[in-house]
Amino acid sequence: MSGSLAHKSQPDFTFEKKYNGPVCGIDEVGRGPLAGPVLAACVHIPKKMQRRRFLAEVRDSKKLSARKREVLFLQIREHTCFGIGMASPEEIDTLNIHHATLLAMRRACHSMLNDFEIKPDAALVDGKFIPDLPLPHAEALVKGDNRSLSIASASILAKVTRDRIMARLHNDHPVYGWDHNAGYGTAQHLAGIKEHGITDYHRRSFSPIKGNF
Repeated sequence: MSGSLAHKSQPDFTFEKKYNGPVCGIDEVGRGPLAGPVLAACVHIPKKMQRRRFLAEVRDSKKLSARKREVLFLQIREHTCFGIGMASPEEIDTLNIHHATLLAMRRACHSMLNDFEIKPDAALVDGKFIPDLPLPHAEALVKGDNRSLSIASASILAKVTRDRIMARLHNDHPVYGWDHNAGYGTAQHLAGIKEHGITDYHRRSFSPIKGNF
């Protein structure tokens, strides 16, 4: 199958090179869980950093071990421009998960712009939908975390940051197993809800919570 029809197994800078100026990648994590925020990251990899050895190991976060994600997380933060944004469970319930995800992406982009002296020409956004961004160009890339190193880097920052948040919340609410299920509807999580009810961190608009609490 030709490269035009199949997604590359290793992300690179092909899509970034389509634009003349700096490009950032945006990805999210946490659309499906029953608890916790939806979280997005925005990453720009400066040209002077694009030959760093660690980038050869960057992949879609779901394809990496937790230990490898943690190592790359630190390297990405050290060598890139980045921002983190999130939408709370309350915002998810109010806006719906689609619009809350776009809000988290927009917040991630603004966070990067506020913290770093950079004016991106474009954003590459994982998925089919593009948030309202203060940039000249934006492009949606289905399975972008497999295709763009900027998006793949953002996927790692988003995943590790959210997992850490859920691990901290687990300390106060251990019955749900958030330290290892990250808020997804596992058997332990569902059993915890059945026995102990829900917390302020649960999404009341999600089944099976909706209509039962």
